[in-house]
Amino acid sequence: MNATIEALFSRKSVRAYTDEEITPEEEQVILEAACQAPTAGNQQMYSIIVVRDRAKIEALIKSCDNQPFIGEAQLVLAFCADVRRWWRVFEAAGCEPRDPGPGDMVLAMQDALIAAQNAVTAAESLGIGSCYIGDFMEHYDEQRSILNLPKYVVPATILVLGYPTQQQKDRKKPPRFDLDVVVFEDEYRDLPVEDVRAACAKKIGSVDASRGPESIKAFCDRKWNSGFSCEMSRSIAQALEQFTFRG
Repeated sequence: MNATIEALFSRKSVRAYTDEEITPEEEQVILEAACQAPTAGNQQMYSIIVVRDRAKIEALIKSCDNQPFIGEAQLVLAFCADVRRWWRVFEAAGCEPRDPGPGDMVLAMQDALIAAQNAVTAAESLGIGSCYIGDFMEHYDEQRSILNLPKYVVPATILVLGYPTQQQKDRKKPPRFDLDVVVFEDEYRDLPVEDVRAACAKKIGSVDASRGPESIKAFCDRKWNSGFSCEMSRSIAQALEQFTFRG
């Protein structure tokens, strides 16, 4: 396989970093690569905030369930869905733009996340590890305050980057589903639930088939039914409400 495919297969989340700095040239390449990502209507409805201020990083650590490795990364990037840029230009040009709606937020979120993945792939090609911070939206109002996000700009994800330690390099990548679990021809198909349960149990590390149900119940409590997941849904509902009404 070529270098790009190999990088996609080998890439894993990195949460421990060496002291080696990401050079300004490497940072520039990562950001330029992010901005080359596919985008809806070539609008690039996102903004990227390079967070360097130590107080802001500490605040982000606290607001993201106290994950200290965020502060140990060499580069912290906050990707935000942003329709404010175009909306202001439309208004200034006398276009009388409609208020943004849920569809605009979804498109902007897609733009932001695709750009973030481009940054991940570019970093991987340079030997730089990365990790997405999934609960960036959990405390929506805090994130808006920390980063001074105005109307029509909402948090999408944080990406932290740094050179991985040897332990992180050696750590085995968690398994992914086999293609027959997630890829279908022409239409969606519900697989037999026992097949899906076996695939999920394997994915979360339950090699003992007899413990599959217990492992899945524990995983459900830890992930799907967690306070984090419930709060995330509440925060996103709030973000949609604030995003879609002019004020």
